[in-house]
Amino acid sequence: MDAHPATGTSPASTTQRRRAATAAAMAAAVEWYDYFVFGIAAALVFGKTFFPAASPVAGVLASFATFAVGFLARPLGGIVAGTLGDRRGRKPVLVMAIALMGVATTGIGLLPTYESIGIAAPLILVVLRLLQGIAVGAQWGGAMLLATEYAPPGKRGLYGSVVQLGVPIGVVLAYAVFLLSEHLAPPEAFLSWAWRVPFLVGVLVLVLAWYIHARVEETPEYRQAEARFAAEQRSRPASPLRHVLRHHLGTVLLAGASFAVNTATFYILLTGTLDYTTRTLGMERGPVLTATLLVSLTQLAIIPFAAALSDRIGRLRIYAAGAIGLLVWAVPMFLLIDTASMVNLVIASFVGSVFLSIMYGPQAALFAELFTPEMRYTGASLGYQIAAVVGGGLAPFIMVLLLDSTGTSMSVSAYIILLAAAALASITVLARRAKAG
Repeated sequence: MDAHPATGTSPASTTQRRRAATAAAMAAAVEWYDYFVFGIAAALVFGKTFFPAASPVAGVLASFATFAVGFLARPLGGIVAGTLGDRRGRKPVLVMAIALMGVATTGIGLLPTYESIGIAAPLILVVLRLLQGIAVGAQWGGAMLLATEYAPPGKRGLYGSVVQLGVPIGVVLAYAVFLLSEHLAPPEAFLSWAWRVPFLVGVLVLVLAWYIHARVEETPEYRQAEARFAAEQRSRPASPLRHVLRHHLGTVLLAGASFAVNTATFYILLTGTLDYTTRTLGMERGPVLTATLLVSLTQLAIIPFAAALSDRIGRLRIYAAGAIGLLVWAVPMFLLIDTASMVNLVIASFVGSVFLSIMYGPQAALFAELFTPEMRYTGASLGYQIAAVVGGGLAPFIMVLLLDSTGTSMSVSAYIILLAAAALASITVLARRAKAG
């Protein structure tokens, strides 16, 4: 599926393509690292350090609610960045997003706890999480377009997958730094100061922001669109957002609904299960973190494979296969996790991550191809961030509520199945539209 191919674009050099792809992958990796360390800390630390007056369940819920705030801010980041990125270029917006993430993450690492400054601590934490959400909402579209709009013919899926690899790389780095901090510091020191180390590393992303600003050129497709508008002596739409909402809202909603199951299942496995296995099932934190880290490594191979395969047989076929897998695996996955066996946890998470990767590999190219260049940043970002709010941000919170109210993990499986069914319905409509077009 390539609804809007890059015909007529002046070819970029191999060096430019490699530099752009590398920069996009690095941008995604560091942004997601900064974003994920919050999720890990929300499951392990923040309930005790920023919400200590609450009961254990209420503390975790408050912590995950703060985690979800970042997702609620992501559409705002996507809207602002989409408008600027479609009117001013992909590169400057991406640089801005990276810099904002670095500042917000470092601020969390320096934030005093509730014990030190009282209610101001969780309030400032929420503000910094909002800034993280805005930053990552702005980043994905810029990094994705930097890669896909530089892609040579027939390889948009593969090039888009380098941005998708930022997620497992970010997860691996976040978990590795947390494991190292926990290993080197005694339990008291971990809750006192060692948890801050993964956040303070975030300041290094400012170096990457400078590199992209100085060494990476604007994408060929954006420059071609600019030249076309100039030749036709007309300007771009005054508001790409208004244009997308007026003429392409259905496509945005279908894109979001098709991807919500992926983000929900991902964050259930990443943070929700971390809380569930350690607090409810009594499993040890270190081995669970290690298992999640090892499972994430497998995505580094599966994501580009699925993306490259989508270049050959079509995005939607691969995308649908992953959604079907999540629907089928939702019940066996939690039956295995409920055994509190480390081996079964690894099996459950591994199979689930395979299906997530199958969907995630071609997703960047798929979303890029749903919209023309002059509205692509806005349209693709909105679709992605809607899925992030509906699926990812609320998933750990909903998981805790479902487990607490029903007493069974099968309620979480039912939640995943419902989202998978919605995804398959949306994919079916998108496939019919592509065939008709």
